[in-house]
Amino acid sequence: MQAVTFPLTPHFLHGARSAILRAVGAKIGVGVKIRPTARFTYPWKVEIGDYSWIGDDVVFYSLDRIVVGEHCVISQECYLCTGSHDLTNPAFNLKTAPIQVGNGVWIAADCFIGPGVIIGANAAIGARSSVFKPVAAGRVAWGSPCQDRYAREMTGP
Repeated sequence: MQAVTFPLTPHFLHGARSAILRAVGAKIGVGVKIRPTARFTYPWKVEIGDYSWIGDDVVFYSLDRIVVGEHCVISQECYLCTGSHDLTNPAFNLKTAPIQVGNGVWIAADCFIGPGVIIGANAAIGARSSVFKPVAAGRVAWGSPCQDRYAREMTGP
């Protein structure tokens, strides 16, 4: 449904895209901005807090829950992936784990966020990072694999 309806909506109609997602079970806060090229695998497993922003070509591969806090930015071309496969199992079974993004987080362009990752409030993830482990609140992290670099001075929400 969204693959057809989202691209047909003008860029400024964030409310319409939020309404489409709510209609299929997503929990979308007030003032959320979602670009028309964002994709959600299972919207009913997604929650996005008030005044957050989801950029162009962001993918929510929501085989499990993805929770994004308030006042967050998920920049263009990020991929939030809740599923992988068990390499130790001959059947290569699917395994999933939720992703949680705290309030005030910025995930810069083209990042991969892996299954089970928790990013603490007011953290920042540098562009093109691959995040496979938790990032503590108020920290700045980047790289592939992503590593904690330093504390971020934060004022505001």
